[in-house]
Amino acid sequence: MYKVLIVDDEFLARKLLQGYLDKMPDVEVVGSCANAFEAFKAIKEHQVDILLLDINMPDLNGLDFARTCHDVPAIIFTTAYSEYALESYEVSAVDYLLKPIALTRFAEAMQKARNKVSALRAVAPATPAPQQEQPVPAEPASTDSAPSKDYMLVKADYKLYKINYDDLLYIEGQHEYVSFYTKEKRITALYALKTLEETLPADRFLRVHKSYIVAINQIREIEPLSLTVANVKIPIGGIYRETLMKRLSD
Repeated sequence: MYKVLIVDDEFLARKLLQGYLDKMPDVEVVGSCANAFEAFKAIKEHQVDILLLDINMPDLNGLDFARTCHDVPAIIFTTAYSEYALESYEVSAVDYLLKPIALTRFAEAMQKARNKVSALRAVAPATPAPQQEQPVPAEPASTDSAPSKDYMLVKADYKLYKINYDDLLYIEGQHEYVSFYTKEKRITALYALKTLEETLPADRFLRVHKSYIVAINQIREIEPLSLTVANVKIPIGGIYRETLMKRLSD
């Protein structure tokens, strides 16, 4: 039996793939996710042999997500855009399907995926593959010791974003990823909130919750259990409140 996970932000696309998979008796669908964050959870909860993955999705594209899927033997991209085909080979995808996807073409891709999974299963007992290390979030490119630096560089969506500290409102942790909320946009990238807490300028940024770091000068209101930044209420964790109040009173 081959366990398959579907990841696509379009409901009709997920439904089509589910229908195709229902015709294959040796396949079990373990999840159908609308975004990469749902897929992270599904992969942690289920064994996944074959990943059917869209590329253009909100917050985190499929190619970036695929780079974190070290434990998934076979990835098939399902997308409406042809320009990412070359990049798909960088993550060892077994196939690249362009929407609309015909059943015959889908069946061909699934057979390639089965073959790869079967080959890996066949050699596993004799020569166990070395255990994959969990992806280590990259250090922010700009968080060095230079005292004059007033910005950070963030890699996301195959771009390098320059985020000025004056424009950064707050950061929200989301599993292995974080979202940087600036005055103009939100940028989601692979970072550890703990690393950011340690490397961002301590006089400008403060962790106020297990999932949030805020720019101190952007705080507008403080309530017993929350604070407000740019009209957004952010919770205050109990263990962080004393430090927050002390910092504001300095």
